[in-house]
Amino acid sequence: MAAKIKKGDHVMVIAGKDKGRKGEVLKVFPKESRIVVKGIKMVKRHVRPSQADPEGGIKQFEAPIHVSNVAHLDPKEGKPTRVGFKVLKDGKKVRVTKKSGEVIDG
Repeated sequence: MAAKIKKGDHVMVIAGKDKGRKGEVLKVFPKESRIVVKGIKMVKRHVRPSQADPEGGIKQFEAPIHVSNVAHLDPKEGKPTRVGFKVLKDGKKVRVTKKSGEVIDG
């Protein structure tokens, strides 16, 4: 199945404690149906010192959230919308927003 949400997309959280907040998708885990959104679902982890991070200590990270808890933002209106697919005349398949019909990529 084609990916409706990809890395770099702007999304809004529609469910959970961060409901209503917006952010950019940093990572996508298609097998688990989860994504990591910048600044959303921040968790603290105790990190042991290593060569890469000699300081260690308590660090904050973005935890993955389920794809069903976010909605793609319409590039025209800035409001949440669903994503569909459309085949252009040149045969290229692109993602489009359901509200405005705006092409998302390409």
